[in-house]
Amino acid sequence: MQTDELIADLSGKFARRKSQAGLPLWLAAAIAPVVAFAVFMPLLGPRPDFLASFGSIRFDMKFVEAGLLAVAALGLLAALARPARPWRNRLPLLLVPALVLLAAVAVELAVMPEATWPIRAIGQNARTCLIAIPTIGAPVLLLLLYALSHQAPTRPTLTGAVAGLAAAGVSAVFYAAHCPDDSPLFVAVWYPLATMILVAAGALAGSRLLRW
Repeated sequence: MQTDELIADLSGKFARRKSQAGLPLWLAAAIAPVVAFAVFMPLLGPRPDFLASFGSIRFDMKFVEAGLLAVAALGLLAALARPARPWRNRLPLLLVPALVLLAAVAVELAVMPEATWPIRAIGQNARTCLIAIPTIGAPVLLLLLYALSHQAPTRPTLTGAVAGLAAAGVSAVFYAAHCPDDSPLFVAVWYPLATMILVAAGALAGSRLLRW
């Protein structure tokens, strides 16, 4: 197939997909926090000292890190959703939440005694974290995948994985309100592990559901 024919074929398929009734990706991204909240409240709810904890840098940073991850992943996802959009130049966006978390970890290691590091990293709620973030994020992932199925991603596995990353970021924003472990050491260990569950699920689902 010649290049011109390939472009015409891609454009035709994209036009057919666009003409189908579907959920715009931007709307799915706007609805995602509502969906996560609807799962979070009956499942866990905020911790008892939620309001009193605001102003604590460790508590507040959990929301900053998770929010940055959600925004960065959604920005990359928007580029991956269409075949003509450059997406590699948005990859550095994912470094922002990672660097913020690494900086928080560095500060934690500098100010806390070394003997407390393992305790802070293990925390009190590791098992709940590994279950809750994927559980809250699962319907968000499904929502994003549904919206993407009416787009034209040319890298279905990667697109699904990034959708899982975005879903994990949205989920972690809400889970942070419940999690009693505020240490960046805990966040750096368990939040990424929980995130990888959604990333793997998104990659697997994307490879099947988003394939042309």
